[in-house]
Amino acid sequence: MVATRARSGSLRTYVLGRLAFAPVFLFLLLTLLFVLLRVMPGDPIAAALGDRISAEQLDARREAAGINDPLLVQYGRYMSGVIQGDLGTPVTDPRSVSEIVVDRFPATFELTMFAMLLAVVIGVLAGAVGARFRDGPLDVGGRLFAIMIYAAPVFWLGILAQLLFANRWGLLPTGNRMSARISYEAPTGFYMLDGFLTRDWTFLWTAFQHLLMPGLTLGLVISGVFIRMVRVNMLQTLRSDYVEAAHARGIGGRRVLFRHAFKNALVPVVTIMGLQFALLLGGAILTETTFSWPGLGTALVGFINRRDYVAVQGIVTFFAVMVVTVSLLIDIINGLLDPRVRY
Repeated sequence: MVATRARSGSLRTYVLGRLAFAPVFLFLLLTLLFVLLRVMPGDPIAAALGDRISAEQLDARREAAGINDPLLVQYGRYMSGVIQGDLGTPVTDPRSVSEIVVDRFPATFELTMFAMLLAVVIGVLAGAVGARFRDGPLDVGGRLFAIMIYAAPVFWLGILAQLLFANRWGLLPTGNRMSARISYEAPTGFYMLDGFLTRDWTFLWTAFQHLLMPGLTLGLVISGVFIRMVRVNMLQTLRSDYVEAAHARGIGGRRVLFRHAFKNALVPVVTIMGLQFALLLGGAILTETTFSWPGLGTALVGFINRRDYVAVQGIVTFFAVMVVTVSLLIDIINGLLDPRVRY
């Protein structure tokens, strides 16, 4: 009874500590982002619009954007806007950053989640098999694959996939999110989900075909990390005392592997998943550009090319909030799975 209360109290303290720390970390991250964009040389309004407007219009745009205000005033306005969900208004786009995020985020989220699912499945299976047949052909092949695939640039893999699966074999489309020949309804913006909700199986299949190549490209790169992590943790777990005791009781090797060692070996992988989510967002930017995927990454690259730093600040702010939120959720899940992290 006392031990149960102690574990419950430690979990509550752990969760409350993470909930209290997350806003502080987000505040420091957003402050750093604000400072880095402000120390860049040049006028962001003039850089975005150039000679396309007159000097009077340029001054009016600066005044409307608050560029002429003191930095502390700009900082207060920026933080207040983030709290209220206002990410600013781009210089080169009539829509607000929040509207752009609502329009583009479903594509990025769908690509990221599909890639994460593939990475976890491939990484867990290959890592577990490599640990089970240590130093065998499957283990050596899995390790070589993990090193090579993680070292390969994601845009290079994307171009190679386009050349093979689209141009040479004609199995998959080269890019974009949907064929122009398909008429469809997408109420949520998540095409796979919309296909199920509307029961439009042609639309669902076409959306999956367009998602498969960029998702597989991004997922394969991240799977290299999971293969190595699962293999190392599985090997450590298989050498533990309780696994040796299970073997001594006559329990079969496959049952020991999946019922005793597998669960404990996955605990560190859950933590790595949170860290890899940030890398997936960064990799999604290159993947979206390679496959002309209409997500936030493509929008961010377009605003960077147009030197629209107001829009860049808003989109990067949204990415920062997403990374902190997912990291918080991963910490809480890790605390639920592994009592050792609470102390």
